[in-house]
Amino acid sequence: MREIRIPAFAKVNLRLDILGKRPDSYHELRTIFQTISLHDELRLRDSKTAGICLNIDGNQSLSLEPARKNLVYKAVDALRRELEIRRGVEIDLYKNIPAGRGLGGGSSDAAAALRGCLRLTGGKIPDARLMEIAASLGADVPFFLFGGRALGIGRGDEIYPLPDIPKLSFLVVSPSDIHVPTPDAYRWLKAPALTKIRSASKLWKFCSLTWSTQGSGLSNDFERPVFQRHPRLAQIKRALLQRGATEASLAGSGSAVFGVFPSPAMARRAAVGFQDEQTFVCESVSRDRYLRKVQSAP
Repeated sequence: MREIRIPAFAKVNLRLDILGKRPDSYHELRTIFQTISLHDELRLRDSKTAGICLNIDGNQSLSLEPARKNLVYKAVDALRRELEIRRGVEIDLYKNIPAGRGLGGGSSDAAAALRGCLRLTGGKIPDARLMEIAASLGADVPFFLFGGRALGIGRGDEIYPLPDIPKLSFLVVSPSDIHVPTPDAYRWLKAPALTKIRSASKLWKFCSLTWSTQGSGLSNDFERPVFQRHPRLAQIKRALLQRGATEASLAGSGSAVFGVFPSPAMARRAAVGFQDEQTFVCESVSRDRYLRKVQSAP
C-alpha cells in the first residue's frame, strides 16, 4: 500500500509586533516567521474504510482528544470535500514539537496534511485556493505551505516571502509545566484600538527590518505581559544569554523560549544547563530546503 511521509516543521517568530486591536476584535500584527528543523512527521495511506482515521503518537493529551478536533483531521476533511474525494485515508501523526508552546506545531501539521493529501490522491488545486483553505484552519497555516522566512501581516494569515538569511543555530527551551493559551496572552497585552498615529512608528521600524538579510533584531511584544505572569520564562531567556546566545526571545505567545547561538556545538553545551526543561537544538530551514523536504519526501 502506498504511503506518503511528510515532515511538519516548527517555526519561531524573529519579530512579532502587535499594532493594535482592530474593529473586528482581532489584532493587527506584523511578524517575521522562520521555519526551524524541529519537526513532526505525518504518514498518509489510502484506506479501505471510508472516512478519515487519525492516530497520534508522542503526545498523550492530543491522542485522547476526539480526532475531529485535531487540525490534521480538519485539513484533510476540508480538502476531501473540496476535491470530492470518497475513498478513505489513514493518517499517523508522530509528534515531536511540544504543543501549546508558540512553535506552530498544530498549524504546521495541518499544512503538511494538506500537501500530503494532495500527493496521496494526485489532486490538483490552485495555490490561491489552497491558501484560502489553509487560512480557514488557522492564521499560521498558510505560512507553513511554503516555509522559510516570511512576513505575516493582518492576523498573520497574509503571507509574503522574504529573502532567506544565513543558517542560524537555535536552542529551544520548552518548560513542561507552563502553558500560555494565546487568547490569554492577547488579553494580558491590553492592546489599544488600532490608530494611524500609534501604528505608524512601529510600522516603519518593522518595514526596515523586512529588507534585512542578517536576521538581527529579535523582538516580541508578548514578552512583557507573559514574563510578568511567568517570571521563570524571563529567567530562561536570561540564562540563554548567559550561556552564549547572541539573542533570545519568547516563541510566539509562549511558553517556549529560544536562543540564537554562534554554532550548534555551543547550543548543545548550553542545553546541558536546562536539565529540568525540554530542549531542542535545531537550525533555521530556508524556503528552498523546506519545499524540497515537504515535496520530495517518500
